[in-house]
Order: sequence, then C-alpha cells, then structure tokens
Amino acid sequence: MNFGIQLGFLQTKMPPLVGVDISTSSVKMVELRKLPKNAGYVVDHYAIEQLPKDAVSDGNINNLDAVSETLQRAWQRLGSRIKNVALALPAVAVITKKILLPAGMSEEDLEEQVESEANQYIPFALEEVNLDFQVIGPAPKNAEAVEVLLAVSRKANVEDRVAVAQAAGLKAVVVDVEPYATETAFEQIRTQLADEVADKCVALIDIGATVMHMNVLRNGQSVYTQDQQIGGNQLTQHIQELFGLTVEEAESAKRNGGLPDNYERDVLSPFRENVVTEIVHALQLFFNSTQYNGVATIVLAGGCAVLPGLDDAVATRTKISTTVANPFALMTLSSRIKPRQLQADAPSLIVACGLAMRRFDP
Repeated sequence: MNFGIQLGFLQTKMPPLVGVDISTSSVKMVELRKLPKNAGYVVDHYAIEQLPKDAVSDGNINNLDAVSETLQRAWQRLGSRIKNVALALPAVAVITKKILLPAGMSEEDLEEQVESEANQYIPFALEEVNLDFQVIGPAPKNAEAVEVLLAVSRKANVEDRVAVAQAAGLKAVVVDVEPYATETAFEQIRTQLADEVADKCVALIDIGATVMHMNVLRNGQSVYTQDQQIGGNQLTQHIQELFGLTVEEAESAKRNGGLPDNYERDVLSPFRENVVTEIVHALQLFFNSTQYNGVATIVLAGGCAVLPGLDDAVATRTKISTTVANPFALMTLSSRIKPRQLQADAPSLIVACGLAMRRFDP
C-alpha cells in the first residue's frame, strides 16, 4: 500500500497553498488569505487559463505537456509566489466508501484493517491504487464502532496530476476529490442563504464544458448526486457551425459577445431551454429516488451559470428560487482583483475555491 501521495482530506496541517482545478476546458487557480480573529477571507489572486481541446476529457489528462504548460501560464498570470498547490480528482476517478471498524484500535491496526476491508470494494489490485482513510467519529447507533471514510483511486490518476504540477514547477501537497472541494466552498454560499435553507435541500447544479453535475445538499452534507450529459461545449459547437468560426473564436464570442443579431434566437435560446429541461429532469429523478419532495433553492455554478437569462428561466420553469453561485461574495478582495470580473468568473471557481480553503484546515 502506498500512502506516499495522500488524498488530501487526511492531512491535518497545511502549508500556504493555491487551489488548482484542472477541468475539461481550463485550469483555474485561487489563492486565499485568512484575516486575523476569524474576520473572514481575502481573495489575494486568481487566474483562469483555457486548455487546448481534448487535453483533458472525462477527468483523464490526455496531454501532460499541454496541461503542464497551461498550468504554468496560469500560475504566471496568478502573480503569486506560492508554489504549493492543492489539486482534485473528479468523482468518477475515486471510489469512496464509509465503513465501520471496532473503536479503540491503534493506528497500525487500523491501517491493516482498512487494507483488508478495502479489498471488498476495490476492483483493482492494491498495488495499483492510492488508498487513504479518515476516521469520521463514533458510529451512529453503535458505541463500540467508529465510522471510517475510505477513498481509493488508481495510481495513474493521482500521479498524472502530480506530474503535471511538477512539470509546471509547482508542488502538489494535497490531492482531494472534487465533490468534497465543492462542499467546502459551498459553506461560503450557504452562509449567504442564511436561515432559509436550514434543514432543507439545496440543489447545487454545476454546468461545465461537457457535464452538468447536480449535488443536492442538506445542512452542508451531500444527500444525492446526478450527472447529465450537457455542457457549454455544445453551445460553442453550435456557434462554430452557424457562424463559421474556429473553436477559439466561438469560445471568445460566447464569453465576450459580438455575435450577429440572430444568435439569441437561433443558438442561445434553444440551448438555454435544453439546459432548463435537463435541470427539471434531474430534479424529478431526485424526488422519485429519495424521501425528499422539495428543494428550497437552486444554486447554479460552472461556466454556463452566467448565460444571460438562465437563472430566470430555471426559476420560472421549476418554481424554485434560483441564484448564481459566488463563494467570494462575503470575502474581502485584494486591490488587484477586479470585482465585476470576479463576479462573472466566480461560478466556475467553486472547486478551486474549495481547494484553496484547504490551507486553513485545522
């Protein structure tokens, strides 16, 4: 068993670090600083750098050189001196399982028992994986047991990300899991929603380049997840086809405007309706497969969250209050941050924000 590269939620004391989200479409970096006397956080730096097409797909790094070069450019744009980074694996690359073990075991016995238990849940040989675990606490309804969270990933998944960081001149000190990073950042959003979501479900819907991921949380804990195959790349492709642009030109026009007058009617409006339909479908699946029958609020995240009119369209169709995610809304911004630009970028920075917050783990 190799505990040399930790899946980060085990580590207890972190050095200064930068949160790095390597997604399908881009590398996103966030550096936070904590104010004295628990007075909140400061956003010191952030950067977004677009990845070449197909450099990353389905959570796999296909082109290590292209990704490391993009990461290096992002770090230079970031303007930070910190070279320690926290990275994350996508949920599809990690097997997680809560197991019960006898209370009072020594660390050595616990490791042996975890290794033995892991064999039941891992479809790979132990020498092919990185394995980590964390004792969560006493087991519910069993005073003689503890609940342990087991996390396992193929070594290649971890090593590719560590190698990319090294090639960019950076050092990976944490490898976390994207849903856990999202939940960490969501605490900043939950504070904004205040008492209206206490003991109620919140649907955090992250619409990325290729996948829409819905994570339903209750009191900050995930109770349901669902993926739908729709994302911003479809919109980019439609822009390319209709207006005869390259991928880069279409992506730039989608973000910055300047498209012909028929863009709204012929491209944006149909895509927006497709996204809303997928969200309605995902919510229906949630209601049909759980004991829950309501959602207090929908929070839209990911690059598509800022599409004009999407939040209003979702609220109208679902009859549920809908907001666009901004985990930085209650944070102080350093003088180098442009507030309006950060507000536009914030929905796509949730994972990077959650990873940056690993720096302040107790």
